[in-house]
Amino acid sequence: MIHHSPVNRYIDREKSWLAFNARVLQEASDENVPLLDRLRFLGIFSNNFDEFFRVRYAAIRRLSLEGTTSEELPGTLAAHKLLNEITEIVIEQQSESLRTLSVIENELEKENIFMVNETQLTKEQEHYIKDFFIQKVSPELVTIILNDLEEFPILRDTAGYLAVKLVIKAKCMDSEGVMTHEQEVRYALIEMPRTINRFVILPSGNEKQHIIMLDDVIRYNLHNIFNIFKYESISAHMIKITRDAQLDIDSDQSKSLMEKIWTGVKDRRIGEPVRFVYDQAIDQDTLDYFLKNLEIDSSDSIIPGGRYHNRRDYMDFPTLGRQDLLYQRNSPLPVNGLSLEGSILQKIKKKDYLLYTPYQSFAYVIKFMREAALDPKVVSIKITLYRLAKHSQIVSSLINAAKNGKKVTVQIELQARFDEASNITYAEQMQTEGINLIFGVKGLKVHSKVCSVERLEDGKIKRYGFISTGNFNESTAKIYTDVTLFTAHAPILKEVNRIFEFFDVNYRVHRYKHLLVSPHYTRSKFYKLIDREILNAIAGKEAYIKLKMNSLTDFKMIDKLYEASREGVKIQLVIRGMCCLIPGVEGMSENIEAISIVDNYLEHSRVYIFGNEGDPDIYISSADFMTRNLDSRVEVTCPIYDEGIKQELIDTFELGWKGNVKARWHSESLENKYRKQPKAKPFRAQIETYNYYRNQLEVIYEQL
Repeated sequence: MIHHSPVNRYIDREKSWLAFNARVLQEASDENVPLLDRLRFLGIFSNNFDEFFRVRYAAIRRLSLEGTTSEELPGTLAAHKLLNEITEIVIEQQSESLRTLSVIENELEKENIFMVNETQLTKEQEHYIKDFFIQKVSPELVTIILNDLEEFPILRDTAGYLAVKLVIKAKCMDSEGVMTHEQEVRYALIEMPRTINRFVILPSGNEKQHIIMLDDVIRYNLHNIFNIFKYESISAHMIKITRDAQLDIDSDQSKSLMEKIWTGVKDRRIGEPVRFVYDQAIDQDTLDYFLKNLEIDSSDSIIPGGRYHNRRDYMDFPTLGRQDLLYQRNSPLPVNGLSLEGSILQKIKKKDYLLYTPYQSFAYVIKFMREAALDPKVVSIKITLYRLAKHSQIVSSLINAAKNGKKVTVQIELQARFDEASNITYAEQMQTEGINLIFGVKGLKVHSKVCSVERLEDGKIKRYGFISTGNFNESTAKIYTDVTLFTAHAPILKEVNRIFEFFDVNYRVHRYKHLLVSPHYTRSKFYKLIDREILNAIAGKEAYIKLKMNSLTDFKMIDKLYEASREGVKIQLVIRGMCCLIPGVEGMSENIEAISIVDNYLEHSRVYIFGNEGDPDIYISSADFMTRNLDSRVEVTCPIYDEGIKQELIDTFELGWKGNVKARWHSESLENKYRKQPKAKPFRAQIETYNYYRNQLEVIYEQL
């Protein structure tokens, strides 16, 4: 426990996020993680950084240019000072990631997997690379000679480029008419093709496996690309620019929302630069040339890096048939009592079921949608969509339903960050098929995850549906942990329908007895639930709060938890990402403990448990405790009434809380210390959660 009063009551949001990404980097550094998965974590770390700079860093930079403080942390750090501190942390983390990559590559060599560059090839590999370049790479290359251009080209956001310097011996005549030779320097840009895998597997005549980066394939063939120049020397170094990706929505009333967002997405290509990463081996004159022409100045984050950028590509590093260097992939389990054969609606009619992906199969959601699309008695389907898979079976089912004469209503969030273009494409596709589309509420993103199906039974409408903590996305369901409640609970689904009425007529605010709906009721209801625990603690009764979420950044909610802690409420927090609350401070938060679990799956579910004198109230939610989720989005938090499911959520929370292998403490120091329990056996929460569900099935089978 900390026995002093901290200078601040909160941890800086951006620094907390950087601490989260450091936990991802810890996984890449962990010798107990399989080698190829360590590379994957390195890729995730890099990809996270790209998004951080495009959004959060860009937002603070805008504030800095306006001379204001961070909008999330009023009165703490001036934005320009925060930018400087972030840049320092980023440079250190980037250096650490390069050290980590070097260590991993050394370990790969012990497994006979070698990363080679263009100077380390055998004759056979040279022939292969020449042919590979001519056949595959050369047709995809975009190469630009820069010196004679009137305008410098716009570099694509987060794309990798080789900055090429050619030193050419040019003939010229001096003032006395004598022919001399002078050096002329020319610069060029080669954009890395995105259509070719970055990692090229080379032929090898023995048990060793060799891989070369696409960057080095291009370097090897520079003489072919620039054979029209008689150069003395040529060099190529990687550079990358990251642009402000904040979406600026046009205020033109004559344009539709879809047109405005599409324009905003296209405008990202010319967004202000916020980060410039370069190979630190680059010649200074080459670096200066690109900084000047790209108009990069000291207000931007200029970061020296290694020979290769866009390490996010390591997420797709080839497996090379080496399953022994990967985590064991557990097959998703069935849900007890819920078969993928027969009618899923008839099962849900009798009782509620909980699906916990990826431990259990997302196929139940697809099965639900397919059955609703084909069932002659189903008359309507309503669903909210936020992020969708590249080839969405959900959308396919909805189109199928529309073709079968169902009334299909889809609220699709066009402003889901970095999914805007994909969602617009899906929206146009569904609109063409006659699906009724709702594009949300002005000023509010729709982040809720709900579906309601109306079925005509004995002349009356009977509703079935599901409410989830995660997106209805088959791809992310394989790696994101999320819970989904299947229910036929009439009062809950009646309130889900009210949310769709709010989408249509949003000046009318509905009342809800069961659901907690942002932006109107979520905050106040959670306050009441916390206040009840405070009163129980004051009365000497057992009082506790157990919360699992992605991020905790809302100051007022943090203050409420501090208040509960001071009154003796025991609070356990499992928060994967940002946590601005400082736990364990005497007189402020001594009754609060907070951990983060970063492991093979991305912890994404939101589960909220309030003690209630031994009869706990339990909720699942699409909302984190962030200001935007509580006040500026349409979010849905759903109570759990089924006693079996309540126990299941308590059990799985406790499994997470017992974790001592992949769990780290949240703290004021942002050290990411592992939660070590010297006398306890190693307990890896995600593995134990899978075992929990597998053991439940084994008990059922034994009973049968």
